Amino acid sequence: MTITANRLEELGACEDQVAVFRELFSEGAAPMSVDVALQYADRFDWNWAANRLLKGSERAEHNRVRVSARAEHNRVRASAWAEHNRVTAPARAEYDRVRASALAEYDRVRALALAEHNRVTAPAWAEYDRVMASARAEHNRVTASARAEYDRVRASAWTEYDRVMAPARAEYDRVMASTFARLYIEQEGKKNDNNSEAT
Repeated sequence: MTITANRLEELGACEDQVAVFRELFSEGAAPMSVDVALQYADRFDWNWAANRLLKGSERAEHNRVRVSARAEHNRVRASAWAEHNRVTAPARAEYDRVRASALAEYDRVRALALAEHNRVTAPAWAEYDRVMASARAEHNRVTASARAEYDRVRASAWTEYDRVMAPARAEYDRVMASTFARLYIEQEGKKNDNNSEAT
């Protein structure tokens, strides 16, 4: 049993997927087996293939497996996202706390500088600029380490999220690929059996 690039084009497959298919199967036809589907689980959109190539009970079975696999994928994703949020929350809270404090001090200094400016007019601009530069430098100094720590923790959390999600994504792709291949083979086998019986 094979699937051909021409058949994929007839079914409206996107150019990128057909190009990948032709690259992997230079003869333009791929033998369909669970092993082949698993080998390329992450290269093709197996749900698209199921919607175009599977019929009746095979498509219903594929949809049942897809819903179950998607639920497991979403469960792992939700857990990974919750862990990401748990890990980043303290760093974010600390950053927000330090930033709020620095901003309050910045506003206090700014208000004082502006009041002095209004009192002495023109000469006060120079003093205002001096005080503001110092306040900005202090604000940046105080918040820089908190921001850097937040960014570090967030990057680490994203890495961990991706690490945790990678097996779930791979398992989802693997389940969808093998389910498609199994059901496609069953469906095509039924067609061949019906054709044999008709002759």
